[in-house]
Amino acid sequence: MPAMMLLWGVALVLATAATTYVLHKKLTHGRGPEPDGVFWDVFGGLVVIAPAILVPAVQWSPAGLIMVFVGVATAAGTLVSIRKVERIHAAEPRRRNGFPDDAARHEHLLEQWRRYELDPARTIVFPAMTDVRTAETAALTRAMREAEYCKVTAGTDYRAAVQRLAEALTAAERAAGVPAPAPR
Repeated sequence: MPAMMLLWGVALVLATAATTYVLHKKLTHGRGPEPDGVFWDVFGGLVVIAPAILVPAVQWSPAGLIMVFVGVATAAGTLVSIRKVERIHAAEPRRRNGFPDDAARHEHLLEQWRRYELDPARTIVFPAMTDVRTAETAALTRAMREAEYCKVTAGTDYRAAVQRLAEALTAAERAAGVPAPAPR
């Protein structure tokens, strides 16, 4: 019985947190709340939340009250966490100082690399671009990870990480025998 209570508690916490997060995002960051979408999000959450409260309450009456408290605490904690993260992102000065340009360059570099990963013809012609046993390709994947990490982590030098990614991509292409692009 305690294992079942724990299982229902985990389901309650996960469903409540997910439902609260989705509703908060839709109601504050969407194009305006769409009544149908909000209804189905609430309904989907309640499909798990209601049984997670009622089933333990049937087995042991105080469990219902405990589960309601856990659900309310989870919803409140989720909202507090969301607002804290939003405040941190809003106060982050690097988002104002060239971050959009760095992010666009980062995305362009990833798109350039994806061509080797997703285009079968390029994969056949330049197999070293997807072979991490090649030192340059391994360095490229490390640079990609670093750039992704710096993109979402405050206090890191995202611009320098994107520059290292560009250099690593160029080195990997050179090592794989990719012809240099013609000057414009």
